[in-house]
Amino acid sequence: MIREHHLSRDDLIYPVFVYHGTGIMREIASMPGQFQVSPDMLPRLLDRVAEAQIPGILLFGIPAEKDATGESACRDDGIVQEAVRIARKRHPSLLVITDLCFCEYTSHGHCGPLTPDGDVDNDATLPLLARQAVSHAQAGVDVIAPSGMMDGMVGAIRKGLDDAGFSGTPILSYAAKFASAYYGPFRDAAESAPSFGDRRTYQMDPANAEQAMREVALDLAEGADMVMVKPGLAYMDVLRRVKDRFGVPTAVYNVSGEYAMVKAAAQRGWIDERKVVLETLTGFKRAGADFILTYHALDAAGWLREER
Repeated sequence: MIREHHLSRDDLIYPVFVYHGTGIMREIASMPGQFQVSPDMLPRLLDRVAEAQIPGILLFGIPAEKDATGESACRDDGIVQEAVRIARKRHPSLLVITDLCFCEYTSHGHCGPLTPDGDVDNDATLPLLARQAVSHAQAGVDVIAPSGMMDGMVGAIRKGLDDAGFSGTPILSYAAKFASAYYGPFRDAAESAPSFGDRRTYQMDPANAEQAMREVALDLAEGADMVMVKPGLAYMDVLRRVKDRFGVPTAVYNVSGEYAMVKAAAQRGWIDERKVVLETLTGFKRAGADFILTYHALDAAGWLREER
């Protein structure tokens, strides 16, 4: 009766990895209980999400072909575009969000084409992001979520969507995305590890909270409708500051490393997985999250249903 914050299934978004090919339902070794699924197997996973009454998914794609610019990310028959159409047909009421980036699609694993010196070419990436966003919108996506941390990406995507007649498609920006060691298992799941170097030149220094405020302000000024803080556990202070300062719909990403640590400890009997997960997700709500992207979503939804 006096509880200040309430966690519900409506707070959860489930990330999904769609893999090229057929007949694939492959468990990710570093993320027990999570899978790469081919488009023909995707409906089975979507049925589980709908049955759990989770309101939405976040789609990542692993294509059959990669090249220096990630061209397959922009094609109408791309892996994510196909997944969007499948989801729209299978469960029309399911909220479909697409991750917008190039790291899964480039042969070098960075988030855009490279300069001759081997740096990511920020300005050359912007029109490609706009093309990718429009192709997702044409496939029927509900929300575009750019994650590459390119300067000016939200403005370029907003203009691209508007010019193509998709002015009503909202943008959820990975506005405060830190260069984190917690992403390790994701790079196995999405097969997106950089072939050289790292992403510290365009993701944020984990020590910089005030910079996060500037990044969020810039993305909102460019047209972002919602913003995200990523990762979650080590950045709850940033999450609280973003929500307090800007008051816009704010997401948090409970990332792969956070998930994997809980799973590993639970498998060894060192922690109570159910209690730890629900406590962590409630902590995100307390810190200001309006919704939570988490690999725990299916399990958490079941536990919350039992509690009710």
